[in-house]
Amino acid sequence: MSDLLDQSPLLALADRLIAAARRAGADAADAVAVRSISLSVEVREGKVEETERAEGDDMGLRVLVGRKQAVVSTNDLKGNGADELAERAVAMARVAPQDKYAGLADADLLAHEFSDLDLVDPALPDVGALEQHARAAEGAALAVTGVAKSGGASAAAGLGGMVLVTSHGFRGAYVGSRHSVSAMAIAGEGTGMERDYDFTSALHAADLEAAEKIGRSAGERAVKRLNPRKVETRRVPVIFDPRVAGSLVGHLASAINGASIARKTSFLKDRMGERLFRNGIRILDDPLRRRGLRSRPFDGEGVAGRTLAVIEDGVLKSWFLDSATARELSFATTGHASRGVSSSPSPAPTNLHLEAGSRAPSELIGDITDGFYVTDLIGMGTNLVTGDYSRGASGLWIENGELTFPVSEVTIAGHLNDMFASLEPANDLEFRYGTNAPTVRVEGLTVAGT
Repeated sequence: MSDLLDQSPLLALADRLIAAARRAGADAADAVAVRSISLSVEVREGKVEETERAEGDDMGLRVLVGRKQAVVSTNDLKGNGADELAERAVAMARVAPQDKYAGLADADLLAHEFSDLDLVDPALPDVGALEQHARAAEGAALAVTGVAKSGGASAAAGLGGMVLVTSHGFRGAYVGSRHSVSAMAIAGEGTGMERDYDFTSALHAADLEAAEKIGRSAGERAVKRLNPRKVETRRVPVIFDPRVAGSLVGHLASAINGASIARKTSFLKDRMGERLFRNGIRILDDPLRRRGLRSRPFDGEGVAGRTLAVIEDGVLKSWFLDSATARELSFATTGHASRGVSSSPSPAPTNLHLEAGSRAPSELIGDITDGFYVTDLIGMGTNLVTGDYSRGASGLWIENGELTFPVSEVTIAGHLNDMFASLEPANDLEFRYGTNAPTVRVEGLTVAGT
């Protein structure tokens, strides 16, 4: 385990790449290395269906010649491979078009101290332990009355890390573990079968929900979907289950991504400083949350992480920016550069969440005489240029404040401006995903059925 966590060899390789780039004629450069190690086991109907292990270290080099840049990547730097890679990158940069916003992050924004975010579980499970978790999840799903068969269950664990070295003095590395358990259950028979799933994911195995709970939840969700009805098209309040409520926060994140703002392809491009949500609504991004699924001590350009309120008291306060989009929009980077080995940095959120409200989910539902509780969304029908929203959905119908019969094959539609303005969060926020939200209520969406 200690060998897997030791990233000093990758740091040394990154140093070699930077030195090679400068020798080849680059004015500036950064080198990134990504380490990935994963082990997974999948079972179906009591038998191990697949066991998989994968690992690798990949390197990427970005070079700048003036305001021209190029990115190259490799997983083999034996012999004089660093010099050859750097020479190729510089040759590519010299014939690339000018980009007046390209460049490394401002030196005074770089991280110099790295917070202990408790990202690593020191004990990774073996194949036997993962198989046991997967079998426990599947067994619990099959034990639910009404479940006819298993759609499979899996357990996985691994490590992922990043090394970044720049020509203007940044040198950093971090690594994190990841554990997960998932299950899918199939209920009913013949043409009336329905399926559903559940999963849990955490950096530390101790933070996972029990495999039996995941399997039982998958089975119960599948049974609840049996004998669905269609409904007549109407406008009603819609409640989003926490499993899907985070998608609304995700749409906001995409719409306030600096790249979309700079390209003028977002319906929110002119809304900075304006009210988008109700009073009191806050949406925060926190790369420094201890044991957060997307936590990291620095971003893809070496900029120090910090908590950012993109929505404060309902008002849009910030875009997600890396250095290039920040320069283009005349702002400072927010420290949200994301980076792979074969691409230049681009903005992306980290641990993003909508803060909880004051009312319980039952209170949000209680005064609805006719409405829809969404548990699953289908398709990608959200136009972030116009803000138009239309997605396939399934869930439970609400009558007189109670969840009644299952509903499927409907479409919910509206406009994100109106949805954001009416959105009310419940008090049941849990941090289960990279983007999290409590149960939320949105007024006046069109549910299109028969």
